[in-house]
Amino acid sequence: MTLLAAEVSEKPEAKAVIALRNVSKWFRRLKSPVTVHALNGITLDIRPNSFVTLVGPSGCGKTTLIRLINGLIRPDAGEILVGGQPPVPGPHMGVVFQSFRLMPWRTIRANVYFPLELHQVPRKECEELADDYLGMMGLRRFADSYPHELSGGMQQRAALARALIGKPAILLMDEPFAALDAQTREFMQIEVMKIRQKLKSVVIFVTHSVDEAVLLSDQVVMMTPRPGQIAEIVDVKLPQPRWENDVRVTPEFVALRHHLWEGIKAMVLNDPQSEFYQRDRAAPPASSADKED
Repeated sequence: MTLLAAEVSEKPEAKAVIALRNVSKWFRRLKSPVTVHALNGITLDIRPNSFVTLVGPSGCGKTTLIRLINGLIRPDAGEILVGGQPPVPGPHMGVVFQSFRLMPWRTIRANVYFPLELHQVPRKECEELADDYLGMMGLRRFADSYPHELSGGMQQRAALARALIGKPAILLMDEPFAALDAQTREFMQIEVMKIRQKLKSVVIFVTHSVDEAVLLSDQVVMMTPRPGQIAEIVDVKLPQPRWENDVRVTPEFVALRHHLWEGIKAMVLNDPQSEFYQRDRAAPPASSADKED
């Protein structure tokens, strides 16, 4: 199959900012000797100023991979290097979660500058920087509001401002728009594309939406069912900026989306662990009892 706007990565590019080599991870279930093999033999290079999206069946280890890159957990086998060093959590890596995780007792401004407060940045500077990033998100007039007073989309923009205020070199986004309605989700996708172009951070994004992955990414990493492995790495060569025109109607977008979706669908339908296993087969003929009814 010829992909008009994408091709499998083959040539080495600039030196990787993030390098994973044969990374595997197991988890032990609570009060049980049973282990879950989450990831197996992941090897991946993430280049400077790139937007990389992880897609794949539910439970394939996408979130686990984000946590490993952030240094929140350690691999059981293999090696991860971020800037040439083992990863450790810190202000150089911003994280945006699926849930907003805003502290309800703090104003939106105070939520946004919380990471700076942890590093003992003076209060006045914290507030000024928070207002700058809230302005970037179109939320400056809501700085003194509390999270429950904002819509879901506004709360997610505040969470994104909090992740960006430390000027991270790497931004990790774990299904950040999953809880949003369809319209708000599209506007947030536009915001992320604009912010990424302005700040030039590396972005690692997790989503279950193939359309979202193609729209946002420079590169899409398709993972297999558990234990998660890399099935394919695809470069997305759609023109930038993508928010000025709807690239989703182009033949290039359609071809790439089809390729990725067919790959994921085939893996799910052929995975014995999946609730959709072999659901693509024709329904069995009705029994004689059914016919009598």
